[in-house]
Amino acid sequence: MNYTNDIEIKNRLAIIKQMRSLLSMIGFFIVLIAQAQNDQVEIKVHKLTDHIYMLTGKGGNIGISVGQDGVFMIDDQFAPLTSKILTAIKSISDQPVTYVFNTHWHGDHTGGNLNMANEGAIIVAHENVRKRIRFDQLMKGQKKQGVSEKSLPVITFTEDMMYYFNEEEVFISHIHKAHTDGDALVYFTKNNVLHMGDAYFQGKFPYIDIASGGTIDGYIEGIKKAILLINDDTQVIPGHGKVSNKSELKSYVNMLKILRQRVMDEISLGKSLEQVKVNINLTKGYSSYNGWITEERIRVSIYKSLQK
Repeated sequence: MNYTNDIEIKNRLAIIKQMRSLLSMIGFFIVLIAQAQNDQVEIKVHKLTDHIYMLTGKGGNIGISVGQDGVFMIDDQFAPLTSKILTAIKSISDQPVTYVFNTHWHGDHTGGNLNMANEGAIIVAHENVRKRIRFDQLMKGQKKQGVSEKSLPVITFTEDMMYYFNEEEVFISHIHKAHTDGDALVYFTKNNVLHMGDAYFQGKFPYIDIASGGTIDGYIEGIKKAILLINDDTQVIPGHGKVSNKSELKSYVNMLKILRQRVMDEISLGKSLEQVKVNINLTKGYSSYNGWITEERIRVSIYKSLQK
C-alpha cells in the first residue's frame, strides 16, 4: 500500500473542507453586513405638492401620488426595504398602493416588485422591462438572474399611455435607447411633476447601460423630450439625486452634447478606446459631475455607444 498517497489525499480533503467552511463563513458575514446596511437605511419623505411626494432611501428615487383612488407608486427600490417604504407611505396616506410603475428594469428600481405584488399592487412598465427582468441579464459584467413570474409587470405598453388616477392625468412616455431600452418618463400634468427614472442623474454623469440597449444619443434625446414636456415651474424627480428643474435639465443636456461631440471628434481622428479613456481633456470643465460614473467611465461609455 502507498501510505504517502493516502496521506496526501487526506490532507487535500482536509484543505477542501477548510475552504468550504471559510467560504460559508464569508457568505454568512456578507449577509450580515448587507442586513446591517439595510437596517441603517432611512426612508425619507419629501413633499412636492399636496398629492405628489418623493421617497429617498437606498436605490432609485420613488415617486408617490396620493388621493382618493389610492396610491400610485413609481419604482420600489430593493426588496428588504419594502416594509420601511410602506411605513413611509402610510405616514402620508391611509390608502393602499394600487399601482407600481417601473421606470426601467434595474434592481434598485424593481427589487420590491414581488413584495408589492403580494400587497395587491398592479405592476406596470414598458414591454422591454418585462422582457429584461423575466430572463437572465448581463449587468456590469455580471449575470443577473431573472425574477419570478409574480414580480413581472402585468400591464405593459410600447410608446405612450395615460393614467386617469387621483383626479390627475398622468402622461407616460417611452424614451428610446437612453439609459436602457425600456425607460419611461412619468408626468403628473396637473401637479406639474415629472419623474424621469435613470434617464436623468441629477448633478452626476449618467449611467448608460449599453448592454441593456442604452446609448448616448438616446439619452440626449430623452432629456430633450423631457424639456419639451415641462415648463419653468415643473419639479423634476431624477432617478438619483435631488429634485431638479427645467433649467438644470438644459445645462445637463448641453454637457452631454459637448462631451459627445468631443468624443466623436476623437473617433473621426481614428483614436482608439484606450486613447479616449485616458484623455482627460475630453471631460475638462465637468469634474463636478464625477460620482459613481467617473470622467473616465463616461468617456468610455460615450465612445462605446458611438461605435455601436
